[in-house]
Amino acid sequence: MGALEVLASSFARAQPDAAARVLEALEPEEAVQVFETLDPEVVGPVLEHLMPQTAAAILERVSPDRTHELLLAMTPRQAASTLSHLDPRRREEALAKLPDSRAHVLRELLQYPPETAAGMMEPQVTSIAIDLTVGEAIELLRRAPRHALYYLYVTDRQRKLLGVVNIRDLLLSHPSDPLAPLVKTNLTTVPASMDREDAITLMRQGRFLALPVVDAEGRLLGVIKAEEALHTLQQEAFEDLQKMVGAGGDERALSPVSVVVRKRLPWLYVNLLTAFLASAVVGLFEDILARVTALAVLLPIVSGQGGNSGSQTLAVVIRGLALREILPGAARRLFVKELVAAVLNGTATGTAAGAAVYFWSGNAGLGIVIALAMIVNMTVAGLAATGIPLALKRLGRDPAQSSSIFLTTVTDCVGFASFLGFAVLFYPLLQ
Repeated sequence: MGALEVLASSFARAQPDAAARVLEALEPEEAVQVFETLDPEVVGPVLEHLMPQTAAAILERVSPDRTHELLLAMTPRQAASTLSHLDPRRREEALAKLPDSRAHVLRELLQYPPETAAGMMEPQVTSIAIDLTVGEAIELLRRAPRHALYYLYVTDRQRKLLGVVNIRDLLLSHPSDPLAPLVKTNLTTVPASMDREDAITLMRQGRFLALPVVDAEGRLLGVIKAEEALHTLQQEAFEDLQKMVGAGGDERALSPVSVVVRKRLPWLYVNLLTAFLASAVVGLFEDILARVTALAVLLPIVSGQGGNSGSQTLAVVIRGLALREILPGAARRLFVKELVAAVLNGTATGTAAGAAVYFWSGNAGLGIVIALAMIVNMTVAGLAATGIPLALKRLGRDPAQSSSIFLTTVTDCVGFASFLGFAVLFYPLLQ
């Protein structure tokens, strides 16, 4: 092994998270070349920190034997998440080479979409059968892997979750005592199909260290770990921030150029189309712009102020949707609140802008026009910023998906149309 390979392996062993970020910044072919130099014992930790898309791109380019080795190095949850990004044929080939027990677990996990509670659960969890004695239960826990111990879950022989046992009660009981009387049945569980955002909200509200996931028959499937819930929540927050402006949700600061272009270009085309739409609105008022050149100078102020005001509302609404602050039936109240706030803010800033334009130009009519246009545009911006994410949510789409681009279209078109429309209406005052 050369000096560079030794250095790469040492770096990956000491800083697997940083090593994963470096691999994500490379093109897939380059990432595979680096990955081939890593020692087998450091592969697992690095894979744990890779995005599933990157891990899948690596699996697609390595040999079947290496694919088998990498899948065994991953945790079941990470392996299933990675396999979900492979094409079906390659996925089946990879599963066929795994041991039957491992393949069975992964096939079970692949049944659940990533956005569900089961899609983010850890399937390796230790449970205690209710028909054991206290001594047998303690002995079982001593032999259980530490990474699979969360709460002391109690099930029947069919894995149906019955409750939990307090470890203090367990240790203070006589070894020959039956376990059943110690079981507390008041237990919070989540169904496998529950939306993962709802599961995270439930976990956060209850401050659970782990949340058991059950199937339709109440059988224990796995647990959602607190650290995984926190990681998912953080990832979704950053993804929403990127999606609002048309960047890819899974894009990173050092993502390869090919990924950046593929994720951003479609929305840049959409943005270009909406820019032409706004320009077309301006084109309808060429005559008034030719007669009053000061309008062209002031035009960006109206649209820009509307965009800024709408972005404030948009950020608050998307946050409310993400954190489940906007309850069912609260949309009307939200619209009324944002409407009143937009009118008040629009009136205040419009008055200030009108006064500033008057002192700048000495034309009272120009001040009135920009004041009225700003009130209209900021009011519409508040309503649009509230309605766009709510409408996307109702349609089953991500509320953050390029909401900022749609909002900019509204504020530009309405800002231009209202400002120039009022200019036409009050033209005698502008002369």
